[in-house]
Amino acid sequence: MTVTALDPHPLPPWPGELTSLRHDEPSGTWSVIAVHSTRLGPAVGGTRAMAYPALPAAVADARRLAGAMTLKVAVAGLPMGGGKSVLVLPAPRHRLHDDTWCRALEAHARHIELLRGTYWTGPDIGTDTADMDVLRRHTTYAFGRSEADGGSGTSAEATAVGVVAAVRAAVREAGHPGLDGLRILVQGLGAVGMRVARTVSASGAHLLVADVDPARVERAVGLAGAVEVVAPEEVVGTPCDALVPCAVGGLIDARVARTLPAAVVVGGANNVLADDEAADVLAARGVVVAPDFVANAGGAIHLVGREVLGWSAERVRERAEAIEGTLAEIFADARARGVGSVRAALERAERSLVVEPAA
Repeated sequence: MTVTALDPHPLPPWPGELTSLRHDEPSGTWSVIAVHSTRLGPAVGGTRAMAYPALPAAVADARRLAGAMTLKVAVAGLPMGGGKSVLVLPAPRHRLHDDTWCRALEAHARHIELLRGTYWTGPDIGTDTADMDVLRRHTTYAFGRSEADGGSGTSAEATAVGVVAAVRAAVREAGHPGLDGLRILVQGLGAVGMRVARTVSASGAHLLVADVDPARVERAVGLAGAVEVVAPEEVVGTPCDALVPCAVGGLIDARVARTLPAAVVVGGANNVLADDEAADVLAARGVVVAPDFVANAGGAIHLVGREVLGWSAERVRERAEAIEGTLAEIFADARARGVGSVRAALERAERSLVVEPAA
C-alpha cells in the first residue's frame, strides 16, 4: 500500500483508536498493529503471521481481531484493552529463510516498541513462544515467552481448558448433562484444537476431527475412543451435536448458518461467525452458540494473569474453568430476554467496558 500526502484517508474508518503500519524492505514484510480500545488498560493481542492476498486484507483482519480482543478481555474481567497485530509475510512461513524470519520479527518488535506500551503482544497463529523470546530482546511489550527465557510458556493449555469448559456449558444448555456419547467435531488440530480433542474424547464423546494437515489428523486418530475423520471441506455439512472450530475464523456465514447440522457451536477460534446475520440465523434456529470471545479467553487469561497480574498457574486454570459459569449466566440472560447468546454476551462485554474489572 502506498500512502501519499495527497491522500488524507489512506485507510477506511473504523471504531478503533489506532492503526499503525510499517514496512521492512529487507524482509519484505509489513507489520500491522491495530489498537481497538485502551479504555480498561493497555491493549493486548497476539501477533498473527501469515501471507495475505493484499495488504488491505491484513489491515481488515487485524482490526477485526482487535475488536474481538476488546470484548474478550472485558468479559474475562481483565484490566486490559483490545488490540492485534499482523505480520504480513511475502510467502508462507515455511518458505521463508530463517534469517528473513528473524529480521521480520525484529522489525515487528521495533514497531511495537514505538507505541511505548499502548500495545502488548503474545503468540497467535504463525507465532509461538520462541518467537516471543526474539521479540522480547527488542521490545519490553511481548509476553508468552518460553519459561526458559523467563516467560509463562504457551497459553494453549489454558485456552483449551476454557474451550472445553465452554463446550460443557453449551451442551448443557442444549439439554445434555455431559459429553458422554455426543458427536463432537473439532476443526483444526493445532496446539489448542488437539488438546480440546484429547479432553472431549477422554470424557466419552464420539470425536470427529478435521484438519488440512494429514499428520495432525493421524495423531488425533490415535486418541482414546472412537475417532471419525472429516474432510476439511465437509466440516459445515457434517451432522454433529457440537461443532468446535479451532482454526482460522470466518467459518460460518449467514448462508452456512441456515443449514448447519449442529446443535451447538463453540468458538475455539477467533471470529468464527463471518457476519452478524449468522448469529441471528443460528439463534432463530435454536442453535446454542458459545461466542468465541468468551469461549477462548483462556489464552488471554493465562498471558495477562501470569505475566501482568502475577497469578499462579492454579489461579489461571480456575479462571479458565470459570468460563463455564460465565457462559451459563449468558445463556440464562439470553433465555430470560428472548435474545441470542451472542447478543447477550456482547451486551455483557459492553457493560464491562464502563465498569472497572476485578483484578
